[in-house]
Amino acid sequence: MNIALNRFSLALAASLLSATALAGSANAQDEGLVVYNAQHESLGREWIDAFTKETGIKVTMRQGSDMQFANQIIQEGDASPADVFLTENSPAMTLVDGAGLFAPIEKETLDQVPEQYRPADGMWTGIAARTTVFAYDKTKLTEDKLPKSLLDLADPAWKGRWGAAPAGADFQAIVAALLQLKGEQSTADWLKGLKENATPYKGNSVAMKAVNAGEVEGAVIYHYYWFGDQAKTGENSKNVGMHYFKNQDPGAFVSVSGGGVLKSTQHMKEAQAFLKFLTSKAGQAILKDGTSYEYAIGKDAPSNDKLTPLADLNAPKVEASTLDSKKVVELMTAAGLI
Repeated sequence: MNIALNRFSLALAASLLSATALAGSANAQDEGLVVYNAQHESLGREWIDAFTKETGIKVTMRQGSDMQFANQIIQEGDASPADVFLTENSPAMTLVDGAGLFAPIEKETLDQVPEQYRPADGMWTGIAARTTVFAYDKTKLTEDKLPKSLLDLADPAWKGRWGAAPAGADFQAIVAALLQLKGEQSTADWLKGLKENATPYKGNSVAMKAVNAGEVEGAVIYHYYWFGDQAKTGENSKNVGMHYFKNQDPGAFVSVSGGGVLKSTQHMKEAQAFLKFLTSKAGQAILKDGTSYEYAIGKDAPSNDKLTPLADLNAPKVEASTLDSKKVVELMTAAGLI
């Protein structure tokens, strides 16, 4: 009798395990395409809704940050539930690419994006872009008193006068560009000046608000925070002007947002179709007509009319696929910034 009971218990346990596995499989299937979205949530949602409307393909969006998701994907490896990874900046894409976890992007998709906005290896592609600016207090600074270069902000003359959000992926991408353009020693020297001169804030929008409130005279941020606030009430940017460094200065850096397909995906066809949509005229039009105020980077894809054209920024040439996030973290840690 005990043997019969044991057999029954084992059979019941096996049945429950089987049912749990089937339920897990069904739940995963119900999620459709899983996108790890480190882009702004509102933009990610606009893209996904438009894609689903056009194709009928269900998409589940999981929201996080660039490096959080990049490190998570590396930990998950081939077992990652993600099908697609979208970022705000390219260093996180480089990290995942370096781990060999991306599948090659289809040629038709790559052909929709100019070469300067995607890596040569074709393992991921640019989907949008943003530029570095110096947001300044118009009541305190005139154009002749603005820094000529991003590097000028390390000068003792700027001590206590400017701010930044050094802990964020946005700012670390700027430092990665500086490292590529000027080398390790110049970057370390600039970071030392940043530590001594700048007030740290938690995010670009907070730094811009501080400029607007007169706490600091300026801040290094990305352009779209100003445009986004202006499109609403303008209450956090009414006293703020935008200074574009241009002249191929490190401060004119254009950061590329990336999209990649995980090679472990069980939905390769749908994942490739999603990236193809994002880089298509329809996907890029969401950048032009939506509320993100990020730059469209697709071929012949116009950006929002309010933005200074990409061609007029005179940005430095930076190879997005080789931005070294690990070295940046080392240098910023050594400087006491993170």
